[in-house]
Amino acid sequence: MDEALLDTDILSEVLKRKDRQVLMKARQYLAEHQRFAFSAMTAYEIIRGLRAREAKRQLAGFLKTVDTSDVFPVGMAVLTRAAELWSDACASGHAHGDADLIIAATALEHRRVLITGNTPHFAWVPGLRLEDWRRP
Repeated sequence: MDEALLDTDILSEVLKRKDRQVLMKARQYLAEHQRFAFSAMTAYEIIRGLRAREAKRQLAGFLKTVDTSDVFPVGMAVLTRAAELWSDACASGHAHGDADLIIAATALEHRRVLITGNTPHFAWVPGLRLEDWRRP
């Protein structure tokens, strides 16, 4: 398995531990790479959602996951690349949500395959490798 960056939807699936296919792929990945990796944007989205639901136990569990994962910061290189993607998306009629573009830019900057269940959101991004752990 290539080094990967987990999108918010897949990391949420891993945390919920309900989808057998996702869990199997996650175990395989950890056996080879020992740590998950995701963008600080993904951490923000998950923390925001858990706080909105007042899910204190799940938040504590997620923060333990953060401690044992690689969380890539949203620095200037990522923001610059995300801004380029935003311009390209606007010009070509593709979705251009900031969170998705920052996550895609993070994967590109760190040369990682993006693990997502939302492949249509990202399929247009040049050079971005995608994988969906929900699929066998």
